[in-house]
Amino acid sequence: MEVDPSRRNKKPRPLLESERERLDEFIDSIHYSARYSDDQFEYRHVQLPKNMLKKIPADYFDSSKGTLKLLWEEEWRALGITQSLGWEHYEVHEPEPHILLFKCVSPATWITLNY
Repeated sequence: MEVDPSRRNKKPRPLLESERERLDEFIDSIHYSARYSDDQFEYRHVQLPKNMLKKIPADYFDSSKGTLKLLWEEEWRALGITQSLGWEHYEVHEPEPHILLFKCVSPATWITLNY
């Protein structure tokens, strides 16, 4: 389940201060799911307030899909999403484009890979 680099900006696109300020009102309304896992990864989804999508800059969106692009860590953190280190935005739930899917290597896999 590799992330398709063509679905990202070529490099992280930082938000301008004015763009960031427009998003501040939504940060407390971001919803984080419980974590769930398989034998390789932990997953969670992050639900942005629907009105927040209207305030996110257009170049964060994939015009062919009508959803957000896959965001670099710097980009999703700039939107106000807060998670521990190691999470990667790997998919957008297309029927509900305000739901972003994240994954990170599960602790059991990390231990196996490092010993």
